[in-house]
Amino acid sequence: MIGQKIGFIGGGNMARSLVGGLVHNGFPAGFLRVADINAETLATLQADFGVTTTQDNQEVIQHSDVVVFAVKPQVMKQVLEPLSALINRTQPLIMSIAAGVREQDISTWVGGKVAVVRGMPNTPALVGAGVTGLYANTHVSPDQRQVAGAIMDAVSITFWVDDEAKMDAVTAASGSGPAYFFLVMEAMEAAAVELGLKPEQARKMAIETAYGAAKMARESESSPAVLRANVTSEGGTTAAALDVFERHHLKGLFREAMQAAHHRSEELGELIGQPQSTCLIKYFRESVNGSQSRNECVELFAQYSD
Repeated sequence: MIGQKIGFIGGGNMARSLVGGLVHNGFPAGFLRVADINAETLATLQADFGVTTTQDNQEVIQHSDVVVFAVKPQVMKQVLEPLSALINRTQPLIMSIAAGVREQDISTWVGGKVAVVRGMPNTPALVGAGVTGLYANTHVSPDQRQVAGAIMDAVSITFWVDDEAKMDAVTAASGSGPAYFFLVMEAMEAAAVELGLKPEQARKMAIETAYGAAKMARESESSPAVLRANVTSEGGTTAAALDVFERHHLKGLFREAMQAAHHRSEELGELIGQPQSTCLIKYFRESVNGSQSRNECVELFAQYSD
């Protein structure tokens, strides 16, 4: 990947994490360029990592072999369209880490036959411990796939899916996944306090137990099911707790929750790519029990409008 010039449009938290990860891994800061509308954000990135910064998105396109779009999904279209002619002329690899924005929509907004990689990192990437699912369109070369993977490897483990529809499953599993584990830690903390532990003790115990279990699962050749069985003695305390989870169908709840996340990811992907009028009509038509208020629809419209 050395020799590739990498640009970022959007200098927020995820872009900062990627820049920091790349520099930490030995990638030359002089080959990195970041554009953002916030001068203070750019000054901090330049001071911390020595990268080139600009408020001109076109400058990033002109000087980059790979351009990572790290902007909010609701502004992706308005950021991309003014750059379309330049992108088609210079043909950089386009990487998007904007949640829910589909490759087809990116290609439509840019026009032409452009190499596009869509990435879905999760928030632990901000601390270098993320998981990222990647999808490449047919215009992405093997070398470009390697570069895209190496960029995301700076902050996460990465894997590729061969069908963009599977990115909705990635969103449900790893994209939303950290929140599931935070909820488990939150519940364990509250229960431990009720059992008499001090709040600070309960929180530390819940977090460190989660960390230790994840570390064991990551480093062991055994499956999580086997690891669970190994610490569960018949008639013991762990068995008593797991029996409660079983009686309340915990696995079924996880399945239902992830299916809900998957369905919502599909819906939002459709809404982002639609014009304003279609978005509003669809939202009114499909609102749950017709209970959403006009204000809620207008708010959604503002988030996912063109």
